[in-house]
Amino acid sequence: MTRKKYLWQHQSGRWYVRKSGRYYPITATEGTSEFDAQYWQILNGRAAQARRSWSPLIAELKRTEKWAGFSPRYRKDLEPILLYLEDKIGSKDVSLLRPKHVYEAMDANTHRVRFANYIPVAVTLLARLARRKGWRADNPAENIERLAVPKHRQKPHYTWPDDAVQKMRDEGAELPRLIFEIGIGSVQRPGGWVGFTWGDYDGKRLSLVQNKTGLPLKLPCTEELRKALNRAKKKLATPVSPERPILARKDGSAMSYFTIARIMREERAKLGLSKYDLHALRYRGVKELAYAGCSDEEIGSFSGHISKSMIRKYAGEARQEMQAQKAHAKRERFRVKS
Repeated sequence: MTRKKYLWQHQSGRWYVRKSGRYYPITATEGTSEFDAQYWQILNGRAAQARRSWSPLIAELKRTEKWAGFSPRYRKDLEPILLYLEDKIGSKDVSLLRPKHVYEAMDANTHRVRFANYIPVAVTLLARLARRKGWRADNPAENIERLAVPKHRQKPHYTWPDDAVQKMRDEGAELPRLIFEIGIGSVQRPGGWVGFTWGDYDGKRLSLVQNKTGLPLKLPCTEELRKALNRAKKKLATPVSPERPILARKDGSAMSYFTIARIMREERAKLGLSKYDLHALRYRGVKELAYAGCSDEEIGSFSGHISKSMIRKYAGEARQEMQAQKAHAKRERFRVKS
């Protein structure tokens, strides 16, 4: 490497450019083209736009069918992450990003853990597109460990108990009850409920492809869900379009997750059930399957969980309760005999 004016090396081995009394670090490896590029960028006071940079890749991702196929809520989660990446690395060469840079970005956002954990998700989507274009062969966000939410900031999900379920069924308004039955009966994530259309319901089952996992599922309806769906369908003008969302606004367009969350939040407050949230309906569904004696595999075929650990977490509560009840019955029988 030809010695460059204004270049200075610290005793630690790090390289810097001295300019106007300040030292600007060079993060690239000495002797590489990236090292030279960073040197001249610092010296010229500007960052040159790399030919294969992240900005056009981000723009292209938003034009893909994959992006269009994401749920509105998932896209809304990813949008601020893409804006963040655009600001931080938009002009940088796609091939230069390393896992350590992803970790550094996450560490810089520990004050917003959910945001930080979406950074490797967004980078993965972009890296896959970059691989298709031949811009890089790997995914720098692969196997990146997610940040844990500090315990003092964790919001517990309280599984709906029998009395809360019964209160909602006895006293809840019609639309909140429909949302409620879809939650328990389908055992899906709340973000997936908005995707159900009347074409997905055949009178006995609901069909869907999970947004998060891409798994196609056919789900037999509980009796309560079937009745709620049939009541809602009767109130619509016939024939009902198969494309019409089951959870629709007055104009027939799909409700957003946030609309559903607001409706349920208001109804739960009215009934004194604010402690039990939307996500806990999925947990209630898993527990009901466990109470019925279903195996992890059977529960997973319904809920679409890929990770067995999540199934065991919620089904385990039901199984512990059932085992404790059996143990109690045995103890009572023993006490009577003795």
